[in-house]
Amino acid sequence: MTGSFKKLLLAGLIIVAALAVYFAFLKPGDSPQIASEGEMPQLEEDTSVYLSALNDLKGNQVSMAQDKLIFVNVWATWCGPCNMEMPGIQKLYDKYKDHEKVAFYIISDEDAETVNPFIARKGYNLPFFQYAGPYPPALDGNAIPRTYIIYNGKILAQEIGASKWDRPEIIELIEKQLAQI
Repeated sequence: MTGSFKKLLLAGLIIVAALAVYFAFLKPGDSPQIASEGEMPQLEEDTSVYLSALNDLKGNQVSMAQDKLIFVNVWATWCGPCNMEMPGIQKLYDKYKDHEKVAFYIISDEDAETVNPFIARKGYNLPFFQYAGPYPPALDGNAIPRTYIIYNGKILAQEIGASKWDRPEIIELIEKQLAQI
């Protein structure tokens, strides 16, 4: 391999990596699907968006708050896009963690022995949970990260894939909803 071929190959790899980051996380106009009145599909009466069999990382069973505006993020330690969006989730959590009408659920199906060292290494101070069970149809999916903002049994916003959760549009959505609660 000649030196110029190596440089060309390296430049091509850098461009491909930059495009991957762009499309996975920084794509302009990329915003969660925010529901306007009547826009999200109505759920069957017996279908809930709330999770049962939710445990904290110490193994204690936790009930999901149904009277709060809730932020649900489904993620995994090995997921690159999940890791990319986690700092924004931390900033959003820091802004609302003391608000009595907001609850955060950062959910993985990985065990505590995998998640706890990750949290310690990254320095996150988020409410992490483990979920063992089938997701309700409205929250079911194969892709991660998946994020939902829910109030009163309705999905107000959802995003499949990485997003920047501390941006002004999200703050505005949360503030608008909190003003109505």
